[in-house]
Amino acid sequence: MNKILNQITTSSKNAIPKSLKTIWWLLKIILPISLIVSILQYLGVIAYIAGYLTPVFSIIGLPGESAIVFISSIFLTLYAPIAILATLSLDMREITILALMCLISHNLFVETAVQKKTGSSAFIMFTLRIVTSFVSAFVLNLLLPKEIGPNIKIEKAIEFANIYEMLLFWLKGAGYLILKISIIVTGLMILQNILKDFKILDHIAKIFSPIMKIMGLSPDSSFLWFIAQIVGLTYGSIVMIDAVNNHDISPKNADLLNYHIAINHSMLEDTLLFVAIGVPAVWIMTPRIILAVIIVRFVKIVSTKKAIHQ
Repeated sequence: MNKILNQITTSSKNAIPKSLKTIWWLLKIILPISLIVSILQYLGVIAYIAGYLTPVFSIIGLPGESAIVFISSIFLTLYAPIAILATLSLDMREITILALMCLISHNLFVETAVQKKTGSSAFIMFTLRIVTSFVSAFVLNLLLPKEIGPNIKIEKAIEFANIYEMLLFWLKGAGYLILKISIIVTGLMILQNILKDFKILDHIAKIFSPIMKIMGLSPDSSFLWFIAQIVGLTYGSIVMIDAVNNHDISPKNADLLNYHIAINHSMLEDTLLFVAIGVPAVWIMTPRIILAVIIVRFVKIVSTKKAIHQ
């Protein structure tokens, strides 16, 4: 028993330095971006840019005002677009389409940085998520019934008396974010170290192996895929980066995994955020899973053909 406790203590201690390094790296990206976007929203720049996207959004069955929701999601976590959604007069059909787009393309700059650090092309990952957002929205607009639920209650948007009030609001949110990232990232790193040291990761890989095969992914992607589905790319970054650096997953398999989780990740928390406001889970989960599998299969076919011709 003492041997097990000592091993757990050692694994936990070894996790701290890596956790602190990743937390600092994440905050250096997240905090400046969120501050800049908050200022741009306050000045009305985001709304101004969104206004030019009206023709594009009409093609996918959405009113021009909905563009500000999508633009906000690109720069920030899903809490921001959901807050904006509550201030717009949209029916549940329109909200469902927007939800799917935001689930694919939220927090793009931070999450693309994570995927770049695990070996994938930042340009490809960024472009993939933007393009698939609009493609999935276009298809969903064709498939969705005309009536799928009631409108959400319209609330008054948060208005700040001055920029200092806005900065104080941002500062409070930043403090909560720092705490949340610190707890989740450190916890995940400790968990990964314990599971690795006790050889539990090998058993997890075997359990999820059939699912990985269906999705076109390798068995060594199992734990990383599971983490990405539970906590998402940002909070799961420490586990993914560490696995790549320690060669627990090959660069090729890590890249394939990134194609999948770029489109389909955080199936638990992020999905529930929209379900909480009345969005049917099936319409925002199923398309992401199917699209992610198709993309991975397509990338594998292209890679195989390239290898044959070389």
